[in-house]
Amino acid sequence: MELLTQNSKIKKTSKEMGVRLFNFGITAYKSASGKLTCPFADKCVKYCYAQKGAYSWGNVKPAFEKRYELTKTDDFVDVMSKEIIRKRVEYLRIHDSGDYYSKKYRDKWFTLMKRFKDVRFYSYTNSLPLFRDVELPDNFCTIYSDGGKLSDTIDKNNERHSVVFKSLKDMDSEGYVNASDNDLMATKWFNKTNKVGLKFH
Repeated sequence: MELLTQNSKIKKTSKEMGVRLFNFGITAYKSASGKLTCPFADKCVKYCYAQKGAYSWGNVKPAFEKRYELTKTDDFVDVMSKEIIRKRVEYLRIHDSGDYYSKKYRDKWFTLMKRFKDVRFYSYTNSLPLFRDVELPDNFCTIYSDGGKLSDTIDKNNERHSVVFKSLKDMDSEGYVNASDNDLMATKWFNKTNKVGLKFH
């Protein structure tokens, strides 16, 4: 089972930026057993790209499910550590599919971040309560997603967040940086504003 992969956008960004960028995903929204993997999802479920296209292919869904099951084990941190070393990861997007479903799971990623201080980790997330009033590792960047249950609580002046736009013109007029084609433009290392724009697709 491949733990770290590259979806088309990640692969394109990695090539254009000349960096070793990978993504890690688990089952989107609900696991096969009915457990919520995106506990704070709301209207975003309706347009979730991780439930369409290549993400819905027959051989892909079981892979996400296997990764989700692995995240629940005590072995996850050590198994992921070996994969990060093997792939020589420089940037890692956590959850191109799925989200942080518990504090315990979040803490496993914090352990990895502290273990690999030279790797830069980032996530779009709707699990806002797991990251507010918590000291985040310096090598981690969160982007609060549009469309979750708590979207209305996002401080758009001070918290990095994403908004989905119908057109690039609308995105530009609102002062958002386009991260539709280059995934790293969502992060604090390449986008000095807190505004991350994504074009609806």
